[in-house]
Amino acid sequence: MQLPRSRWTLPLFSLALGCAMLAALWIGDSLRAGLAALAVMAIVGIAFLLGGRSETIRGLRGDGRDERFAQIDLEATAVAGIAVIVAIIVAFLVEVARGHDGSPFDWLGAIGGLAYVLAIAVLRLRR
Repeated sequence: MQLPRSRWTLPLFSLALGCAMLAALWIGDSLRAGLAALAVMAIVGIAFLLGGRSETIRGLRGDGRDERFAQIDLEATAVAGIAVIVAIIVAFLVEVARGHDGSPFDWLGAIGGLAYVLAIAVLRLRR
């Protein structure tokens, strides 16, 4: 499933995420950190908006995608997923070795494992 994307999608998402971070940090009594997070995300959004000549930026934004970049995106997503799964497993092991209960890494690992198994099952049925 391909979502329609324009050159504005990622910059606006970055700004929206910055606003959400500002709100969450403000609620947590860290207004200064929230403003810093909003500023960083606004800069990221501007960089994505103004970086239109770069094939990489256009591919990330979605307005310069082709089959080659779709494959690159799929492989990059798999690498990022593996990195996160390995980090969760290592963090869980460190936490239980310290005598803690392993939370929240236990349920994050369970969600990742369940999502993987379900994805394998669904994709196998579809192909």
